[in-house]
Amino acid sequence: MRGKGGYTYIMSNLSRTVLYTGVTSNLYGRVYDHKNLEGSDFTKMYKCTDLVYYEFHERIESAIEREKQIKKWNRLWKDRMIKRFNPDLRDLSGEIDDMI
Repeated sequence: MRGKGGYTYIMSNLSRTVLYTGVTSNLYGRVYDHKNLEGSDFTKMYKCTDLVYYEFHERIESAIEREKQIKKWNRLWKDRMIKRFNPDLRDLSGEIDDMI
């Protein structure tokens, strides 16, 4: 039996000095939580409300593994990956309304 897909994502604060890496099966709902500073003490403390990176995985287990991999990376590697995906470091949350 095939599992439900999921997203690995990265949120940042307005000045792009802090990154939060997470995983979810509902990107729209999770970003909504971040925007409202809910669900994570880290998000509340550092105001990580902007979606700067995301990737979809067919299996939630793959998304979890990818999250673990990214969390081990140094900041330079993360910044490079984000910049390739989102060169202007825009908040991408407006692009995910149809991904529920």
